[in-house]
Amino acid sequence: MKKYISIEEYCQKELNVKNSKNSKNKSIIINIIILIFSSIFFISIYTLFNWGVDNFKISRINKDIKEKTILISNNDPGELVSPPKNHNSNYYYYVQMPFLQIDFANLIDKNSDTVAFIHINNTLINYPIVKTNDNDYYLNHSFDKKKNKAGWVFMDYRNSIADLSDNTIVYGHSRLDGTMFGTLKNILLPDWQSDKDNYVIFLSTLKENYLFQIFSIYTVDVEDYYIVTDFNDNSEKQKWLDTLKQRNTVAVNTEVDVKDKVLTLSTCYDNSGKRLVVHAKLIKKQQNI
Repeated sequence: MKKYISIEEYCQKELNVKNSKNSKNKSIIINIIILIFSSIFFISIYTLFNWGVDNFKISRINKDIKEKTILISNNDPGELVSPPKNHNSNYYYYVQMPFLQIDFANLIDKNSDTVAFIHINNTLINYPIVKTNDNDYYLNHSFDKKKNKAGWVFMDYRNSIADLSDNTIVYGHSRLDGTMFGTLKNILLPDWQSDKDNYVIFLSTLKENYLFQIFSIYTVDVEDYYIVTDFNDNSEKQKWLDTLKQRNTVAVNTEVDVKDKVLTLSTCYDNSGKRLVVHAKLIKKQQNI
């Protein structure tokens, strides 16, 4: 005999089926969420671990460089480059600063790509500069030529170290631990800017020692404009220099013209997709003895 159920029983049965389906759906969603967050957690742990390992390796390399590289203040007057007629110019203050003399023997022994050494006051920027046949290799290789996301400080492959280009460009990652160009952002701080002696960049190569005087500091979207290495004529270079000076955001009063050789430093700025850029002009040089 066929059994009939009441409307109430039927509705309750349907409700139980619906609740069961909802419960299964919720369980699936919860499991997916747990899986996503677990994946994010373990990926983050893995990333942090690798970041820490890279930092540790860079720290050891830096320690070795510091211990075995001789830095000497060289008080030889050297050769003034494009001295202005105005003797009240701050140019004459900066050219009194000593050169930085580097013993490159140990550095070249460790890495034959070594072409220069850079130092900037009141930053941690105190590194040998390397150069190879592209601008990619040292984005993820350290001074020992081993894979490392910290990379190294390197010169644009288009530049000639034997005879300075119109614009010599040096790159480095902006690392959170302050390594590479991680402390270049110090130049945006009032304390750094208030110290007049900070506006000089010391650069030494195997051939010559140089002093560069900063004339422009700014942030900009990623572009190719400021990393041009040479110019077709003086009018093109003058237009370029005018643009760099217009971009400047720091109170520097540095004269610059088409005769000047320029040093450009470029790094990422706070992971915002922008670049922090510093331009300086050559003011004094000396044969590296």
